[in-house]
Order: sequence, then structure tokens, then C-alpha cells
Amino acid sequence: MRVNRARRNGAARLPLRASPPLIHRVTATVNAVSCWYCDLKIYALNEPLFRFGRKHTMLLKLWFSIGTGFGLTALIGVTWILIWQLFLSSDTRLSNLFSSLLFGFSPSLRISMSDAGYLFISTLVSVSVHEFGHAIALASEGIQLEYIAVFIAVLFPGALVAFDYDLLQALPRLTSLRVYCAGIWHNAVFCALCGLLLFLQPVILFPFYMHAESPLVLEVASPLSEFLSPGDAIASLDGAAIHSVQDWMKMTALLDKKILQNSSDSRYFKGFGAVDSRKGYCMPNALLEDGKNVQLAKNQSVCPEDFTAFVKIYCFDPSKSVDMDGEDVDLGRKENELCLNTKDIVNLEKCDGRGKVKKNGSSCMCSEDESCLSPVQFPDLMWIEVTYSRLYSRECLQLRSSLLDSNTSSDAVEQTCGGTFIFVGDMISMAHSVQLTEYQPRWGFFPSKYLPNKLEKSLTCTFHVSLALAFLNSLPVYFLDGESILEVALSHFTSLSSRKTRKIHQVCVVGGSLVSVLAFLRMTFINFF
Repeated sequence: MRVNRARRNGAARLPLRASPPLIHRVTATVNAVSCWYCDLKIYALNEPLFRFGRKHTMLLKLWFSIGTGFGLTALIGVTWILIWQLFLSSDTRLSNLFSSLLFGFSPSLRISMSDAGYLFISTLVSVSVHEFGHAIALASEGIQLEYIAVFIAVLFPGALVAFDYDLLQALPRLTSLRVYCAGIWHNAVFCALCGLLLFLQPVILFPFYMHAESPLVLEVASPLSEFLSPGDAIASLDGAAIHSVQDWMKMTALLDKKILQNSSDSRYFKGFGAVDSRKGYCMPNALLEDGKNVQLAKNQSVCPEDFTAFVKIYCFDPSKSVDMDGEDVDLGRKENELCLNTKDIVNLEKCDGRGKVKKNGSSCMCSEDESCLSPVQFPDLMWIEVTYSRLYSRECLQLRSSLLDSNTSSDAVEQTCGGTFIFVGDMISMAHSVQLTEYQPRWGFFPSKYLPNKLEKSLTCTFHVSLALAFLNSLPVYFLDGESILEVALSHFTSLSSRKTRKIHQVCVVGGSLVSVLAFLRMTFINFF
């Protein structure tokens, strides 16, 4: 975003701020510092950039000519998208897509300090890339830079280039277009480079990290802090293998959606909840004596801490009752409810908790000395099995080392290095209580686990910021590149008088500024409310 380019006296319609005359160069060397603005002027890059631009003049002119085509296309395309989204469409999906592309998240004030740090650095880098695009374009046209400045206005970083504006005005219009479109073009190319690096990140990090094996826990908070620790890898969720962070979020969203639905597979008991139709455990009858009876309080079952209510399901001989029409027949019945410790049953054999017999003759029958028990669930709570691996514990690393030197089975490694726990609660809070990464260090060096996640965040944030700068500077808005691009394009591609050109330009810039503000307010309103 640019209110930041140097210009000489006059020509107030261009967003190129005045640089002091050459005889006042001594004044310009003083860096500006105040309570709301400070900058750092850099002169050391003037000669290297100018020599580079003059050495590769033909190649750079071709490069920035392509950028001119991109800039003019972006000016028309982005403006039309905003007009269509604001006045011609009531579909909010486009607004959400546009805001996610620009910001990478819904515009909100709820940004963590770490996110603010990523945003600050990404903005500084993207703005610098933008300004270096202008600087190299100027050098390729034979215009000497006066200085490059990096500044912070309030809390927002930025950059600017100062040059002889009068000299630029004396050159052909197409030359001015190449210079003005250079910043947008470089932001777009830089955005594409960040996207390519994100795509190739698993390949780049392959010698040091395994990718998409199972998500690794970086940080964990309540309610999973009592079960997981940093360095644990989540292997499965309710029996479904988890290979990526997307799998984790999608699976938890699917399970949360299932809670909200009155599934026909669930059977409700008066005063209790719903028997989970998908889960059952073959509990030895001898252990049932340790179960505590369910206490009733205000029509709700109450179990001691670390205990959960279970219902015993009886399954009859399938040969006596089979549904010939293809429909399941419910043969289970409620006897008495027990409170059991989930740690005692999590590793038991599974049975079909529905108590139903199907056409193929399968049933939930356990052995004669076992009973099939299904957990009782309550509104907004879900019974979930989470399987994890403790890959980098000392015991696990020693066992893996011994596996290479002996005939130790991989199953033994999994049993020793991992485990399964039961979580009963809200799925969304569970999903957001852990910070995960899809990369596992090959050698278990603890600090290195954070590197891929930080690199991915940096590239993602820079991608969105650079794209936002390209889009915003494409708009015909005051103090942005789009204002200058539109003015020069009208003068170059039309045969209208300068007076008519100025009027059309002024109307377009006023309208573009108004449309941009309204579109931004609409996107913000949709995301907030």
C-alpha cells in the first residue's frame, strides 16, 4: 500500500512524494524520527541498482512490459470484482473468498502477538519487494535513484523510493506505465514464489523431516493437556487414521456435526442420554462388579470423576431373528447402567454397541463370560477414542534402536511408544486445544520441530500480504499505484484532450476510492457479524 513515493514540486495528482532537490541532498540524509513516524534512508544501494538496471536494460524492459500487461489487467479485473461483489451480487461466499485471499483470515481484532509479529515482518518484506520493483524499473529506464527509505508510521511498516519525477514525466508514457506497474508485478511474482515454496516445502525439508505421517503436537492446552504432551503424534481419531492437520480438523468437525443431529442409530434412555450406536466394548463380567451404580440427579446420570456411564447391551442368537427385508432389527434392551473407569475398557475388544442383527448374521455378541457395554452420551458431549504415539520419549527411542539390532516386532514398538485415551467433551474445543504440525523430525531434535511450522506460517502470511498489496495497488484509489496507472493509461490509449482525460481520471479515482471503502466495510461487517 503506497502513500510513499518521492516526487518533485507540483504534479499533486501522482502518488510519488516529493524528494528534495539535489542541492538539498544534505537535508535528506537526516533520518526522520517522531512519536508516530520514523524512517531509515538508504543511499548505499543507489549505484548497485543503477548499474544492474543499465547492464540488463533490454531484459528488464521486456520483464516490466509483461508487468505492464499484468498491471492493466489487474486494474480492470480487481475493480470489476469489487463492483460486482458490492452492487450486483448478494452472495457472501465471494466476499469471504476475497477476504481470505487478501488476509488469510477473517478481518478481526482477535490477533495473537505471534500473528502480529508474522504480519509485521511479512508487510515489511512485501512492501520492500514492491519498492525494489519500482527502483529496478527506474534504473532500467536510466533514472537515478536518490534514496530508498524504510519507515514505520504508527505501527505499520513501509518503504519508499525517491527519484527525479520530472525526468520520468519527460519520458514516453509507456515508460511511465512500466515504472508504475513494476511494484504490482513484483508483488504478484513474489506471491507466486511464496506459493511455490509452500507447495515444495515437503520436498525441500525431506532430508530432515517426514511429512504427512501423522500430525505432531507442538503445544497443548486444556482439555487435552492431561492426555497429550508436546512431541506426541496423533495417529487416529475414533478409528480414522489422521495424516495431516486438515484431517484432524475435518474429522472433529464431522463428529461435532454428528452430535447436533438426532442420529437414528442412537437410542435414548429416559433420564440418561443416548447410547453410542457405533461403539461397544466386550467387558469381562468379573470386572463389572467394580462398576459403580449410576446415581440420578435431576433426570441426569451422575458418575464419579474419571468414570463414565455405560449401558449393558444383550445380543441374541442371530439365527433366531434375522431381518429378511434388509432392515436392522433392534434386539438389545436396557438392563442396568453402570459407572466404569474408561481406562479399564479402552484396550478391550470392540463389539457392535447397537445390539442389532444384520443380514450377514453379524452381531454384537461377545464371549460367554463377557458383556457388550456402550457408553451413554449427553447433549453437546462426544465420546472419542484418540490414539497417539510418543515418538521421541527415551523409552521409545531406545526401543526403536533395539528394533534395528534385533527381531523386535513393530507392534511391540507401537504398544510401548503409544496409547489410546478416551475424551468426552466438546469436539471444537478439543480440536483447537492443540497446535499441530505435519512434519516429524527424523532425528527427534526437539527445537527443530517448530521450524517447519514457523516457515509455513511465514510463507503463508507473506503470500497473503503480498497478494493484498498487489490487489490494493491495482485499484484506482487515491495515493495508490492504481491512480497513476489509470492516469497514464488514459493519456496513452485514448485520443481525448488533456482536460477530458483529467475529468475522467478524477471521476474514476473518486468512484474507485468510494467503492473500495464500501467493499472493505462490507467484508468486515460480514466477517464480524
